[in-house]
Amino acid sequence: MDLALVPLQQFQTFLLCLARVIALVAVIPAFAGIQMSGQIKIGLAVMTSLLLFPAMAPYTPKVTLSMTGLGLLIVNEVLLGAMIGLVSQMVFAAVSFGGTVIGYQMGFAAANIFDPQTTQQLSLMSQFVNILTLIAFLTLDVHHYFFRAIVESYVLLPPGLLDFSHGAVLELMRLASQMFALGVKFSAPVLALLLLTNLVLGILARVFPQLNVFMLSFPLNIGIAFLVMSLTLGATFAVLRREFDTMPENILNIMQLLK
Repeated sequence: MDLALVPLQQFQTFLLCLARVIALVAVIPAFAGIQMSGQIKIGLAVMTSLLLFPAMAPYTPKVTLSMTGLGLLIVNEVLLGAMIGLVSQMVFAAVSFGGTVIGYQMGFAAANIFDPQTTQQLSLMSQFVNILTLIAFLTLDVHHYFFRAIVESYVLLPPGLLDFSHGAVLELMRLASQMFALGVKFSAPVLALLLLTNLVLGILARVFPQLNVFMLSFPLNIGIAFLVMSLTLGATFAVLRREFDTMPENILNIMQLLK
């Protein structure tokens, strides 16, 4: 199809849809990070925009926009798409925080690896629980919701409507505070057992001074931590499922507060 035959207003509408979709695709956990190339992200965003464009078109401006107006609306759409994806990233950040705390208590403080998703140095346990959370994210088909959320976001927030004065920032701060609480809950069973183990080792060190507690603590803490994590895997998955189930409600609250 010749691009010259596409009406300018329809092409601008597609660009607005593409801006919101590509911002969302760039930040949701299943596609974020440098492990997925930019070409794949752009291709996925373009294909998704083409598929969802008929459903989103009725809620977009029906007039031809100037270059300045179009640029401002594109920035508006990118911000909104990024905020929707940010809510999902908070769960992964909480799990990563809990994994970091567990790794330090296990003795993995010096063993860091490069995380391609965040392009940062993360502890071994943080990387492990991140992969575990991503598997749960994909297994529960949570990533499918975001494609429905794109269309729902146009019903609640057509292009041009984005108001931060109704409590959206406070809601994001509340979700961020829950992130730390979730990280503590995630690491609590392992930390409790490791604290008890260190207490027992401390008593043994006082009773048997010739015992090399420092060398004994490393394999013991690692073994106990992995044992507790394997025994509580079902409970961990239940917690993640609960958080993923509440994610659509949190995203809906954010969009309603931005109206």
